Amino acid sequence: MSTLDLTLDQEPVRVRRMEVITSDVGRRTWSPEEKARILAEAAVPGAVVSEVARHHGLRPQQVFGWRRKARAANRFQEEGLVFAPVVLDTTPPPAAPKGLPAIEVQIGDAVVRVPAGMDSATVKAVLRAVRASR
Repeated sequence: MSTLDLTLDQEPVRVRRMEVITSDVGRRTWSPEEKARILAEAAVPGAVVSEVARHHGLRPQQVFGWRRKARAANRFQEEGLVFAPVVLDTTPPPAAPKGLPAIEVQIGDAVVRVPAGMDSATVKAVLRAVRASR
């Protein structure tokens, strides 16, 4: 008795048809333009990645993998993500008016001067950026 004959029934069952896939025939290939179009569709505010993937016959993991690879290659930027150059001004700052406290943070050879009234989220973001650039 072969392993093909083992079923839940006690009686052997004759196999009528069997397909053997020997290559990547079942796999689809996506052009970079198609991938970019699907990634753009998934990046729309309010879009659900799993729904976009299902619509195109993909798994959500594929879309997330494409997005990760595209970000790593700087080919895909999410809407609203903007990079600005950092400009270091080496001229001495004008004297601060008396009565307005300021904070000075030195990281390596960079000095960050925080004026009074600056919100903490902005200060944290600037300090992290300066620290990461070192």
